[in-house]
Amino acid sequence: MRVFVTGATGFIGSAVVRELLDAGNTVLGMARSDAGANELKAAGAEVHRGSLEDLDSLRSGAAKADAVIHLGFVHDFSRFKEVCEIDRRAIEALGGVLAGSDRTLIVSGGLALVTQGRAATEDDAPPPVSDATPRASEQTAALFEKRGVRAMAVRLPQVHDTTKQGLITYSVQIAREKGVAAYVGEGKNRWAAAHRLDVARLYRLVLEKGRSGARYHAVAEEGVSTREIAEAIGRGLNLAAKSISPEEAPGYFGWLARFATLDLMGSSAKTRKELGWEPSGPGVIADLENLELA
Repeated sequence: MRVFVTGATGFIGSAVVRELLDAGNTVLGMARSDAGANELKAAGAEVHRGSLEDLDSLRSGAAKADAVIHLGFVHDFSRFKEVCEIDRRAIEALGGVLAGSDRTLIVSGGLALVTQGRAATEDDAPPPVSDATPRASEQTAALFEKRGVRAMAVRLPQVHDTTKQGLITYSVQIAREKGVAAYVGEGKNRWAAAHRLDVARLYRLVLEKGRSGARYHAVAEEGVSTREIAEAIGRGLNLAAKSISPEEAPGYFGWLARFATLDLMGSSAKTRKELGWEPSGPGVIADLENLELA
């Protein structure tokens, strides 16, 4: 199968490219730069030059492929509403090319804010699009499922290895800057997590076995407490971990304070049963205790 991958040189995308190639697929990876193009060539993938804001490049890439995996996203949380709109337009461009063909479109979303107080399941609808929750990946893909596209969504937790850990990456950066690893209150709220290579394998399984219109959860650990996370960051950086009050959180976490007290939990029971996905990588605590400090 020839698969067009956006975000092909990114943290998750590069692992997905490797997983697809190892399974015998041909990969057409989108690259914005010469460095990205060279990385894809070295991996054995074909190169498609373009960007998420160049809709013509997205359309031409999708037109050349049997399936599309959309992993590209502009990770600039200072203009989150704007980058969510870029994401929505990108999915519209990709889906428009695939409409009526029964070809595959896999988009990526997040577990954050799907539910509170319990683990989100694959049956839970995404939160309504609003100023507070502007990402519309799943909703946009669902429109094309009704237009003859085999459209599916993968919801991502905190995806990690020893170099990056999703939102936790920013907690690591803040701890380095502040000289202490903090959590709010008792730190009982929990975040779901999965290792990068397990997530890459899930995308391949969704491509091979996924059901049109379905949501899949890339969750290996349903919820790890933010206190455990902070303590592991402290051990990894040789810093103390400490509790701070909710009033202190904005001063310590900045924009991340919005998430610092939330439950970002998820279950992958249906995903595992349907696709036979069994994550086997190290947990997030183990990776945080072995941070690459270069």
